[in-house]
Amino acid sequence: YVHGRLPYEDLKPDPSLKSLLQTLPLRKIIFTNADKVHAVKALTKLGLEDCFEGIICFETLNPTHKNTVSGDEEDIEFLGSAATTTYVHTSPQIFDMMDQFAHHNQGTTLPKTPIVCKPQESAIERALNIAKINPQRTLFFDDSVRNIQAGKHVGLHTIGTSQRPKGADYALESIHNIKQALPELWEIGMKSVVSYPGQVTVEKSVTA
Repeated sequence: YVHGRLPYEDLKPDPSLKSLLQTLPLRKIIFTNADKVHAVKALTKLGLEDCFEGIICFETLNPTHKNTVSGDEEDIEFLGSAATTTYVHTSPQIFDMMDQFAHHNQGTTLPKTPIVCKPQESAIERALNIAKINPQRTLFFDDSVRNIQAGKHVGLHTIGTSQRPKGADYALESIHNIKQALPELWEIGMKSVVSYPGQVTVEKSVTA
């Protein structure tokens, strides 16, 4: 309901952020609770559709064509470049909680498949498995304190916004400050033979 009605016209191209992302020589993946239509539309409006290797979104962790959550990562779609992503609209049944409570004595039960999303640690771990990411070699950016804390619990190095929230290794007032705060990311990437970083040593808090 929300995603199709957001004021997307307020989003403008961000060439400064695009330059930062394109020059950062590391793997970059989006992990969002939003659906893929919203993720692709927001990226396109910002001019960042070609800055990420892939997108893990709501449908990735909650495939509507399955009755149960699969334990097999091979049958999960990991969206590639947003620029080449297509979306086929589906209409999953909406679970009405008020109706559930009103008819609880008529033998109705909760849906068998739970929604999987941040800040559930299982959702983060599943996303890491899908993208084949080592959490100890990964920086996780998020503006939610709960998501940051969950990410820290599964072994990610974490970056929050503004005042450093509990569980965050770093805090950035703006994503545009990342190169000033963590210049070693560019150095690590340039020296690395592979496309994602070596161990990032976190010894102190940095606020930029």
